Amino acid sequence: MASINQKNGKLFLDFRYSGVRCKEYTKLEDTPANRRRLNKVKERLEAEITLGTLDYAQYFPNSKMVERFKRRDDAVQAHFSKTPLFKDFTKTWLCEMEPQWRSSYKKSTQLTIDRYLMPEFGHKPLDCITKADILEFRAKLVTQPGIRKNTTLSPSRVNHILMPLRMILNEAADRYDFQTPYRNIKPLKVPRTDVEPFDLSEVQLILDTVRADFRNYYTVRFFTGLRTAEIDGLQWQHVDLKRKQILVRQALVEGELVYTKNDGSFRTVDMSSLVYDALVEQQKATGDQDFVFCNSVGAPLRHNDVTKKVWHPLLRLLGLKPRRPYQTRHTAATLWLAAGESPEWIARQMGHTSTEMLFTVYSRYVPNLTRQDGSAFERLITQQFKEKEHEEI
Repeated sequence: MASINQKNGKLFLDFRYSGVRCKEYTKLEDTPANRRRLNKVKERLEAEITLGTLDYAQYFPNSKMVERFKRRDDAVQAHFSKTPLFKDFTKTWLCEMEPQWRSSYKKSTQLTIDRYLMPEFGHKPLDCITKADILEFRAKLVTQPGIRKNTTLSPSRVNHILMPLRMILNEAADRYDFQTPYRNIKPLKVPRTDVEPFDLSEVQLILDTVRADFRNYYTVRFFTGLRTAEIDGLQWQHVDLKRKQILVRQALVEGELVYTKNDGSFRTVDMSSLVYDALVEQQKATGDQDFVFCNSVGAPLRHNDVTKKVWHPLLRLLGLKPRRPYQTRHTAATLWLAAGESPEWIARQMGHTSTEMLFTVYSRYVPNLTRQDGSAFERLITQQFKEKEHEEI
């Protein structure tokens, strides 16, 4: 039976649960009213202990005994379970999945598992992980600190953390013939982020002001829609000046050249006259190197360094709103749309397998689309830049 006692004028409950003597202290003063209040708690506690329905954490969420009982319950479950522990199966799963992954994806998945999944599920048998466990884990994640100060993990980040958990549990359920607990759990809704492209006058201002050794680099970025990893990994062997085409075949990810991530990204980008001229000029500087854009020793550019030392200082100098370099890709798409290019042609240039994403992301930039190739865009930028040259003369 439980009893109510006091220590230093504060009330506490003294009881036995699952063969263990427990003392749970409160902040209640030892008064008749507080004893009556705590006595009601004691009666419910005794009833649930008798019925075997006590949830210790619900009564005493901050108690050290919660973790002790949890470890013991997990050990009992592991003894009777016919499936391996989450941590043991996950090691096997990783070994089996790694051959089909990029090294960067292997690294990020391993970090996610080590940082988030193992502490929560590593000690549990696979068939003892419940849907309630997953939902409770997700609820914890959304309260954890994010990268920026005074922020929490974003819905997108939480979804990425849960992705390997879903894959592991679904594969384990298939192998060990139990129903996966990861059912009817939808991803958190990710708020749509509006693109922030530059207009053509801002692009011209940037290209007129940027350091001369980076003017060709940003010209290609602004007028091809290449991703950062794609332009940093671009080699001369994939630049066809005769046909005025850039062959996107690989990307530079964490210092390693890898194939493009999907069939859509493996594409051919048509050069406008500005891009062609920029690459012809760039060939004079780096044509004897492997990479189109590289440092003085021929190594590919480090995008973080370029962003910190060139991109952001340039935007501050020009008084332009701070934006990620990725907005150069959005700029290319919106300029093509403004020129009235065919959505199918734009989608191919961007590396999208269909026009769906184009209309979803850039819907407010879509005018009446009538052209079928890049000629309208060519006319737009040629006119703008020729007018600028005429004014300077």
